Amino acid sequence: MRIVSIFGTRPEAIKMAPLVAALRAEPQINSSLCITGQHREMLAQVMALFDLQAEHQLNVMQPNQSLNGLFARLITAVDAVLERVQPDGVLVHGDTTTAAAAALAAFHRGIRVGHVEAGLRSGDIQSPYPEEMNRRLVDSVSTWLFAPTLAARDAALAEKVSGRIWVTGNTVIDALVATLAKLDNDAALERTLAERYAWLDGRRKLLLVTGHRRENFGEGFRNICAALQDLAQRGDVQIVYPVHLNPNVRDVVRSVLGEQANVHLIAPVDYIDFVWLMRRAYLILTDSGGVQEEAPSLGKPVLVLRDVTERPEAVAAGTVRLVGTSRERIVTEASRLLDDPATYAGFCRSANPYGDGRACSRIVDALCERPFAQFHA
Repeated sequence: MRIVSIFGTRPEAIKMAPLVAALRAEPQINSSLCITGQHREMLAQVMALFDLQAEHQLNVMQPNQSLNGLFARLITAVDAVLERVQPDGVLVHGDTTTAAAAALAAFHRGIRVGHVEAGLRSGDIQSPYPEEMNRRLVDSVSTWLFAPTLAARDAALAEKVSGRIWVTGNTVIDALVATLAKLDNDAALERTLAERYAWLDGRRKLLLVTGHRRENFGEGFRNICAALQDLAQRGDVQIVYPVHLNPNVRDVVRSVLGEQANVHLIAPVDYIDFVWLMRRAYLILTDSGGVQEEAPSLGKPVLVLRDVTERPEAVAAGTVRLVGTSRERIVTEASRLLDDPATYAGFCRSANPYGDGRACSRIVDALCERPFAQFHA
């Protein structure tokens, strides 16, 4: 069976890398990889970490592009790959423009689509934007839906999708497990990372921040940065913020926080660096979906800089809290975790509702029509 995996962003690459490796190790599958380059610079880091090579590389990005322009270029470029390869199936991941365009291109050609991380829903097509609609589109045209949790499966079932659904766990936990093993088993690598971040002050609590969501552009990011300014006034914290390359994020963050004491604005880091920093962090503030999924495995509290999330399981488990982009709310919730040991301890549970590190093997078994035990948290 010829399977083409298609992705374009760094988060997709992190979550798909262990699956691509599993597909290539399966004798029943002829696997190839197509990357669209939606996050070209950041994508290269992940490809190197997981030793991935792509048979098909596209170049679709343009400065100041519109979503419609990007989608149009993606569907045209992906269609040309499908014409050459004539695959039996296409695998896409999550909620990106790459995933939506590739899934639609395959559907138009009558090629089966497999959606990795299917069924996630916020219930609001404007948030996250445009990701919520992208997920719905991909699920609606998919033959194989690989839901990470029971809640995601139930959300897809409620929409009466026509494809078959399996609960597999999330492949990001597979990637995290593999990366933690690298850190634990390579003393030289651990020393290198410790030296790279030797400027961290061990006497201060580390607040790790990420942000990139389109719906937070403008006022949302200004409010987030103002909250970080307030938190940086504390004498017991240091803030580390790997700043996304998108000018809508980068320019605002640098203008507000560029000269702020106790705030370290750094370039986007390799995934293994980020896992190392998550391990060191006392508290994580993010609008990233992947971080919401990874942090529970590390016992780290997460404040989500969004008003809604398509990942409610960690909220229900008490390891994640939605705080939106209100300056006052962010400062209040972060301060509570910094000042109240009992509240902090209540967040720090190690059980992860998103996976057990075996999602990729389940997906391969499903594609090969082999029986397997589905994931239960």
